[in-house]
Amino acid sequence: MGQEELQNVNNNLRIENISDKSFSPFGKIVENYDFSEVINYMEGKTSIPDEGNIYVASVPEMEQLRVKELLENGFYGEMPIQIGYCNGKNSTLNGLEYHMGSEINIAVTDMVLILGKLQDVEDNKYDVENTRIFFVEKGKAIQLYETTLHFSPCKTSSDGFKCIVVLPKGTNEPLDNPKTKFGDKLLFARNKWLLAHPDRKVLMNKGAYPGITGENIEIKIK
Repeated sequence: MGQEELQNVNNNLRIENISDKSFSPFGKIVENYDFSEVINYMEGKTSIPDEGNIYVASVPEMEQLRVKELLENGFYGEMPIQIGYCNGKNSTLNGLEYHMGSEINIAVTDMVLILGKLQDVEDNKYDVENTRIFFVEKGKAIQLYETTLHFSPCKTSSDGFKCIVVLPKGTNEPLDNPKTKFGDKLLFARNKWLLAHPDRKVLMNKGAYPGITGENIEIKIK
């Protein structure tokens, strides 16, 4: 389902495009890198679960491809990175996270991202009214700034979505000492700060902080 059709189905929401100027506070399109090898790997070697999402932070076969070295040197300034993926059938907001360091998302299929700004978090609370929704076309790569709140992509068809995720190495791994988080209620995993929607019981049961107020936004496909 393309952006126009998706917008017609979700006429209560405003779906923008990453090529719009409105995306610039959240990130930018990544150009001058050839992502064809990792996209080909994703298309041939990964699958979409029947329900829910699967997230793999680091895939050795993807990290052996030439683009990893190019991104480490040219994009991340010689900092080590990990390349993984998120595939799934998600269609709701559920949570918002941020990291220290930019994230690169590469759309293997069309997908939608629901984004926010860290600057709008007050007293560990975030109102969904401040989110913006962006359509990302298949094949596009984007940088999400470290101040950009984000979470799982949303599907644009019943087939689900596939997304390559590039992050500083070690991000999203379990904390060494989860009981000593220096009083930080949002620190959820290594280099991962998370606000969850209280309706998302899976995250609540894992100890995520219920910091999102308002409706749990859903992207409908019919």
